[in-house]
Amino acid sequence: MTDITLSVNGESRTLKDIDPEMPLLWALRDELKLVGTKYGCGIAQCGACTVHFEGNPVRSCSLPVSAAAGKNIITVEGLAKDDQLTALQQAWVELDVPQCGYCQAGQLMSATALLEQNSNPTDDDIDAAMAGNICRCGTYVRIRAAIKQAAKVKRGGAA
Repeated sequence: MTDITLSVNGESRTLKDIDPEMPLLWALRDELKLVGTKYGCGIAQCGACTVHFEGNPVRSCSLPVSAAAGKNIITVEGLAKDDQLTALQQAWVELDVPQCGYCQAGQLMSATALLEQNSNPTDDDIDAAMAGNICRCGTYVRIRAAIKQAAKVKRGGAA
């Protein structure tokens, strides 16, 4: 057991007497009470646990918390700034993307990473970036539409 300091959503957080092999997912949820990141499969296949790690989407269920020490981590709770939804979050609401909502935090994190790297993604770009995120409800058409709408807004167009 050891102390591990993480940078989560722009804030330094120290976990006391923690197992360094604990998955980051459980450190976020159980220790830091950031419950937006969801447990889905536990084997990095479904994407429900996706967070940004040094700017890249990763599955937090399979990343030991010790690997995140001193690294920049963003969770779904860290996307909105000053209570202002991002263009993507706003599109998610406007297009009524979630059905059950369970996978949506992971979907938003993967889609955010895509839009940070590609301001005008094609359907193929979206499909490739989102392929690791499973939606049991099948809201993929609405997810793609929301990503396209957010991309347009980010480029200065109207929603």
